[in-house]
Amino acid sequence: MRKIFVTGIGTDIGKTVVSAILVEALKADYWKPVQAGSLDSTDSDVVKGLVSITISVVHPEAYRLKESKSPHAAAASEKITIDPEKIILPASSNKTLVIEGAGGVMVPLNEKYFVIDLIRKFDAEVVLVVQNYLGSINHSLLTIDALKSRNIKITGLVFNGPSTPASEEIIMKYSGLQCISRIMKEEKVDKNMILKYVTDFEKI
Repeated sequence: MRKIFVTGIGTDIGKTVVSAILVEALKADYWKPVQAGSLDSTDSDVVKGLVSITISVVHPEAYRLKESKSPHAAAASEKITIDPEKIILPASSNKTLVIEGAGGVMVPLNEKYFVIDLIRKFDAEVVLVVQNYLGSINHSLLTIDALKSRNIKITGLVFNGPSTPASEEIIMKYSGLQCISRIMKEEKVDKNMILKYVTDFEKI
């Protein structure tokens, strides 16, 4: 099974939308191992509402935490500790599983274990979501270096939001990574919006 881990250079970067496009484009299953906060409308719920295909399975989370905090802190608020050994890849008959991370790669799941360790555990390839803001070049290059230093394959970059050629150019030149797609700011995020970008992601 091909495992594609969607992570970003920070939080609220657009990982869930990119995950939905990947699910649609690759006819994949979806899994968010750790959900922190927004339990009335989880990222899994959002993906379910955005994809048009019916063969994809949205697998249940390993941890559902009430508070919108870093997972280790949200878990501590509930007097529990996230145990990576209990985060087990779901059984899937599909050829591809899209896994969405929580925040960026160095977000802690407990005191010693980070999202990047989960990526290594699953031996997954990474699609990295980048959004432009002051400091985003630094955050992008640090994230890329952290992944490369652990020999994690980065399949490509997705730039989300208004195009910023100067930033994109230096990130791609430094990293040597391909741009999978540029997702513009859309008036409405719905099934039609997801379908608009499918072609870019079918080729990865």
